[in-house]
Amino acid sequence: MSSVSAGLLKTAVHNESLMTRQGMLQRMFSLWFNGFVYNQIWEDPEVDIEALELTPESRIFTISSGGCNLLNYLVEKPEKIVAVDLNQYHMNLTRLKLASLEHLPDYKSFFDFFGLADQPHNIENYHQYIQPHLDSTARDFWEKGSIIRRATGKTRIKYFKKNLYYYARFGRFMRLLHRISKMTKYKPERLLQAKTIEEQEKIFQEEIAPFFDNWLVKKVGNMRLAVFSLGIPPQQHEFMKEESQGNLISLYRERVRHLACDFPIQTNYFAWQGFSLRYDSENLGAVPAYLKPENYDDLKANIGRVETHVTSLIDYLKSQPDNSLDRFVFLDSQDWMNAEVLTALWTQVARVGKPGTRIIFRTASIDSPIETDLPPELRKLFVYEEERSKELYQKDRSAIYGGFHIYAMPSKPNSVNA
Repeated sequence: MSSVSAGLLKTAVHNESLMTRQGMLQRMFSLWFNGFVYNQIWEDPEVDIEALELTPESRIFTISSGGCNLLNYLVEKPEKIVAVDLNQYHMNLTRLKLASLEHLPDYKSFFDFFGLADQPHNIENYHQYIQPHLDSTARDFWEKGSIIRRATGKTRIKYFKKNLYYYARFGRFMRLLHRISKMTKYKPERLLQAKTIEEQEKIFQEEIAPFFDNWLVKKVGNMRLAVFSLGIPPQQHEFMKEESQGNLISLYRERVRHLACDFPIQTNYFAWQGFSLRYDSENLGAVPAYLKPENYDDLKANIGRVETHVTSLIDYLKSQPDNSLDRFVFLDSQDWMNAEVLTALWTQVARVGKPGTRIIFRTASIDSPIETDLPPELRKLFVYEEERSKELYQKDRSAIYGGFHIYAMPSKPNSVNA
């Protein structure tokens, strides 16, 4: 990661003094997160789109992460999407997806690259069609990397002939869990062959639920490094421990049960990634919307509506005029922030947001920090759609988080006194 983005990450994560236990953990997390963490986003875009109530005039401001959800939003043809991220690794993946969509010759080559992500000809297509359109930073990231990578020939672009979804910190952690399942003789991949929800529940009880009783799984599941690999900062980890009353394994088991049993496996691409590290490339039911053939032409035609920036949420918003955006997607970033940073961010949202603005985010626990951390004068500018949030949380197929939250700003104040 560049020194610029590394500095932005420290600003976002380091909310406590180095001399405190929490401050030390925050610094450990920022060092670990200073890398390629996610190969796909684990927030369900179908829930996002329903909550955002997108129109052709919508102007979306979102955290980029791996770039898949901004393309899923683009399927809806909003007027504009601005994607920012502190993590240069994730932005390089996002920009690779955008360049691939724009310059690969057809749907099949695009799906081979990001749907299958394991075809040898992906590398040839990269050099022929994509590389000439990347800036030097992105090219160096995918083709050069560290001295060790260059010496061993293990450049990142080769992920796309070995299965991208095996890689990044998240992918490697999931591969570890799959190795443990093989050692313990459980077969979670059986879930992908289920025909009904009842079969999914039966397979969960036979192949997945007992997995969490294994001593090694319990040990790994309680390790700080394990949750860091899932992109969970210390603040979120504390929320999860509090919610589970210290029994994190029980919390993991319940969320995986939601992933495995509450939605048809034929359409839940999060479950396919979780239990097989791939998409359903045969039937194309369990794949993200941006990888479906019926959306390819529209996405390609509208790629110019997307812009990307390596910066923080607050810094970008400070540079924007009043009333210039109306949809905000903050992923799980609100858990990362203390009350002071949240106040600074939502002050900018109140200024930059248009009437009718909608804001969504997820949290590790059930509760929204906005209810307690914003000053009263700022908080009253936003309407919390609590019941709608709970309703849509139940529809989220990824099952990673404890809460989903929707806020709206129905009218514009004359000024914001935070």
